[in-house]
Amino acid sequence: MISLSMFGFVALWSPFFLISLLLITWLYFMIVGPWRTRFTNEGPPTNKQKAYFVVGIVLLYICKGSPLDLLGHLMFSAHMTQMAVLNLIIPQLLILGIPNWMFERMFRIKAVKRTVAFFTKPLISLILFNALFSFYHVPFIFDIVKTNIFLHAAVTTVIFFAALMMWWPLVNKLSDWQTLTGIKKVVYIFANGILITPACALIIFADKPLYATYYDPQTWLNALHLCVPAGTLASLELTGPQMFLSMPLIHDQQLGGVLMKIIQEIVYGTMLFFIFMEWYQKEREKEQLETAVSSHLSES
Repeated sequence: MISLSMFGFVALWSPFFLISLLLITWLYFMIVGPWRTRFTNEGPPTNKQKAYFVVGIVLLYICKGSPLDLLGHLMFSAHMTQMAVLNLIIPQLLILGIPNWMFERMFRIKAVKRTVAFFTKPLISLILFNALFSFYHVPFIFDIVKTNIFLHAAVTTVIFFAALMMWWPLVNKLSDWQTLTGIKKVVYIFANGILITPACALIIFADKPLYATYYDPQTWLNALHLCVPAGTLASLELTGPQMFLSMPLIHDQQLGGVLMKIIQEIVYGTMLFFIFMEWYQKEREKEQLETAVSSHLSES
């Protein structure tokens, strides 16, 4: 395979995006640290919360600022890996990494609270995320979005917002926002897995390349303008995405669908494990309380 270094430093490492994420991370640590007393009387976040946030930001940079983002324009399998991490892992980490008091401050703005309350209703968040993800991967929609920088930014942002809303009922820690508990969380996760399956199946079982972005040289070049400076792109002699692939296009496409499904199963399976452990812990505490009450009554 040809080296990606031909595309240049900016295309490979997105320095401006990196600076933006470093600024966001600095603001986070200032707000939860030295500036915290301006907003709340609560203590600092736990080390686990800080780790969640930092890992989320690092993964966000890997997905949208590292060579993986460029690879996502060259290989469909890289694109699907990028989509899986961006929408199934990062939203959880960011929600878990932000202290409750910061969310409570945001929800003092009525427009923000109403928007989140509406889009995090389980049925709405469930349908919204999976519908957006599936429609995005309809071939003609995908090719239009992938070749327009403004549409691509807008659609990616909207899907990420929908992912945040989809994960909110499962992982947020605010007592007033617990819309799902116990078995409802399990049903919610299974429904997510079922709704995303048709899109993955369409990709996995297709008998020909579906996306012109990855098989048509001109469409592919148009898509590359989203992440490669025009001057750099004009200086390169590129014939098509095949020059960067070590496998047939159809196999790369099928691999992308399989990777998405595997990552989804791992993420949802892990979430089910934590839900079970949470339920088990609550049942143990309930039994211990009942035993203590019974013991106290028998003694008296």
